[in-house]
Amino acid sequence: MDQPVTNANTENDILLSVRGLRTEFHLEEGVARAVRGVSFDIPRGTTVGLVGESGCGKSVTAYSILRLIPQPPGRIVAGEILFDGRDLLQLSNKEMEAVRGNGISMVFQEPMSSLNPVFTVGNQIMEGVLRHRDVEKAESRDIAIDMLRRVGIPSPEQRVDEYPHQLSGGMRQRVVIAMALVCKPDLVIADEPTTALDVTIQAQILDLLAELQHDMGMSVLLITHDLGVVAEVTKQVAVMYAGKIVETASTEELFANPLHPYTKGLFRSIPKLGVRRRRLDVIGGTVPSAMAQPPGCAFHPRCPVATEVCREHIPELKPVCDGHCAACHLL
Repeated sequence: MDQPVTNANTENDILLSVRGLRTEFHLEEGVARAVRGVSFDIPRGTTVGLVGESGCGKSVTAYSILRLIPQPPGRIVAGEILFDGRDLLQLSNKEMEAVRGNGISMVFQEPMSSLNPVFTVGNQIMEGVLRHRDVEKAESRDIAIDMLRRVGIPSPEQRVDEYPHQLSGGMRQRVVIAMALVCKPDLVIADEPTTALDVTIQAQILDLLAELQHDMGMSVLLITHDLGVVAEVTKQVAVMYAGKIVETASTEELFANPLHPYTKGLFRSIPKLGVRRRRLDVIGGTVPSAMAQPPGCAFHPRCPVATEVCREHIPELKPVCDGHCAACHLL
């Protein structure tokens, strides 16, 4: 089994442990193997980044953790998802409902798809409080107002009765964060939480998440394709490609010494201040279809250093140096 990403000292430091996760979608065109044996750990109180191109399986991994894969056509076919020692894949639907929003919550990348346009933002925050905490409706409203204040919404006593369309994009994303954190979960999965926002608002949202994490002591799984975001807010990183994790390390180590050819390609494609180029370096080709994975290493059709062994055998994620793992035959 592939090595997980973690720098934790003991098993007690681990909040979430994913082992050999495989998720498939059975479609008319064939079987799409979106997640192919993913393993990683999230230590308590730590932010772990899950990085990769669109279509590599990042969001499917997140939905699998929360057991939100639509069935059919989706299905988790193998693996363990150990949250605080319990395997989420073995829980009943009722037990899993108690975990969602309370133990694990999610911040989605598009707030308008997360918010119901016909309910006030206050009612949508209160829904989670009333579901998971033994409080009266009046008290849940006070909790919602306080949460809006904590996420930086001005005049929360007024905003609590407004509808999503009355708020700006940045304020809607803050409401989504308030919904995710109102029950003080142990783990927050943030799926591209700043993609739909302009650069200034992106920085504010990232600062807000970091501040709330510090105050509440929660762990965060940050899903993104933006290495700049990863550098700013994460402690550890897992790089994902074609449904598999190909490299894991501390953020500092990964940026100082990327090992996998795919990770190196990602770093070469980042614009650099003070360096004049006619055009950016790019990784040629595209992520292979989940229904038509190439034999051997999935990256070999795009890899500039691939050899015959890369075309024939799938590499395992193995330790290369202290806390740094990579899945490459050439290391």
